[in-house]
Amino acid sequence: MLYREMPENGDELSILGFGCMRLPLKEGKIDEERARQQVRYAIDHGVNYIDTAWPYHMGESEPFVGRALADGYREKVKLATKLPSWTVKSHEDMDRILNAQLERLGTDHVDYYLVHGLVGTLWDKMEKLEVLDFLDRAKADGRIINAGFSFHGSVDDFRRIVDAYPWTFCQIQYNFLDEKNQAGTEGLEYAASKGLGVIVMEPLRGGKLTNPIPPAVQDIWDETSVKRTPAEWSLRWIWNHPEVTVVLSGMNEESHLEENLKTADEAYPDSLTEDELQLVKRVEQKYRELMKVGCTGCRYCIPCPSGVDIPSCFEIYNNFYLSGNEKEAKLMYAAKPGGIIRGDVQGYASQCVQCGQCVEKCPQHLEIPSLLEAVVEVFEGKDFKGWRVMAKKAFGKE
Repeated sequence: MLYREMPENGDELSILGFGCMRLPLKEGKIDEERARQQVRYAIDHGVNYIDTAWPYHMGESEPFVGRALADGYREKVKLATKLPSWTVKSHEDMDRILNAQLERLGTDHVDYYLVHGLVGTLWDKMEKLEVLDFLDRAKADGRIINAGFSFHGSVDDFRRIVDAYPWTFCQIQYNFLDEKNQAGTEGLEYAASKGLGVIVMEPLRGGKLTNPIPPAVQDIWDETSVKRTPAEWSLRWIWNHPEVTVVLSGMNEESHLEENLKTADEAYPDSLTEDELQLVKRVEQKYRELMKVGCTGCRYCIPCPSGVDIPSCFEIYNNFYLSGNEKEAKLMYAAKPGGIIRGDVQGYASQCVQCGQCVEKCPQHLEIPSLLEAVVEVFEGKDFKGWRVMAKKAFGKE
């Protein structure tokens, strides 16, 4: 495992962090035994940065992480969690939430504490509620060690938040499709120039850069004599930036964990050649030609008041255009948001009533209602009832 130094405090952090937003599931809930084994295996193999948050897995991620870090594992890692800023209504809420998080995590302190999911307007609200005073007090009494923030807004807002407080670190979405999106490369370099460590989330765009791989994209990857998986290319591209401290990966498959650990043994900064960087650029351009929706599957948009399974709708819509497999896409659309696979309620795109609540929650600032209309047009045509019948048969529901 390679390590990089957090600039302000000198902590040697593993370049690969374990993100606990997409843990393995069993019957719709965290597969506790399997997820615990994955987290501990990662720690045993050098990972020392574990990231969670209040809303992950509908509130179950933090308690799970607390249990997973029992038996001496808590002392081996730096633990990160986040203040859910959109839920904060008063200054007193901040202390109440942090104290509850410490109890849920089974610890007396959080090593890296973030103000979660900031955009410009949300930061303005948190400033008025004196979040900086709260952070100072929480650091002074030892409940948190280092203060930071995670971000999903414009680069101009990012700069002013960086400048507003002596942060230790920040967390941004960054991958080869997001160089000019949100904080982007400009924000990455600005934060580093101010002495902040940078934690990267969504390195694979919620898995969209690895599964499925469009044939046209795979053709480009295959051109090089250096054989790497798409995940390895994507992670190496991020780690090639010396400004990056840690990359978070939601490793819910054992094979993903093994692959990422291997890559994290070898991915030095400034190690990609110019030819390799140009290869990644060509892949980026091809993805932009193929993708329809910039959804990362973070699930901040749900629950939807009308029950729409927004992430699943967009996942299948994108997969349709990336793979070109119409039959598979229509079958999966009928089954997955239709509640057939999981045996729960329907959540089709046509249930959207244009209330707009999802737009306010979306870190990618997607115009979700209009995009759902496009999903309806593709998947809910005259043959839709027939695909529902086939999906029920395929998944043993009839």
